[in-house]
Amino acid sequence: MEHSTDGRGTDQKRPGRGARDGARGEAFARALYDKHGAFMLRVATGLLSGDTHQAQDVMQETVLRAWRHAGILDADAEGVRPWLATVLRNLVIDGHRARQARPLETDDTALGDLPGPEHVERALSKKIVREALADLSLQHREILVHAHFLDRSVEQTSKLLGIPRGTVKSRTYLALKALRTALAERGCIRL
Repeated sequence: MEHSTDGRGTDQKRPGRGARDGARGEAFARALYDKHGAFMLRVATGLLSGDTHQAQDVMQETVLRAWRHAGILDADAEGVRPWLATVLRNLVIDGHRARQARPLETDDTALGDLPGPEHVERALSKKIVREALADLSLQHREILVHAHFLDRSVEQTSKLLGIPRGTVKSRTYLALKALRTALAERGCIRL
């Protein structure tokens, strides 16, 4: 383990590599999953328009980055969730930018595999909403996830995203307006 001297001649553990070595690092990662796993998955799934597989990948990368900062982060601390949400958001943005440079992948879900007409209708509605959400900007999608899917208050969303409350309100209004337009273009609603 790495050590440093604090000026008075006493040894102190230096945060960084030593904090994430061995069992201590594993315990930190396990604590993150146990305490914040559901939160991270909800945020990532919402930002990724319901793609749980990609959300799990982003969540895993987030935990890896937190593990790299285990010496300065505390899985039990109140401030770790905003840090995790910011890392998740940045990873989603990076992935979005990378995908824009590549052609879109097709969805291989077969409608014939669904058990009945009510399931087909529900699946189609979800797919249409997901597609409409995917057409929105990342800012609009992010605001809708926090405000509606995670049922956060304006104050909570403001703190998590690091933006003023008024910006949260205006982005929510504009995001809902953009979602209505996207759904109208698909023939789901009339404006």
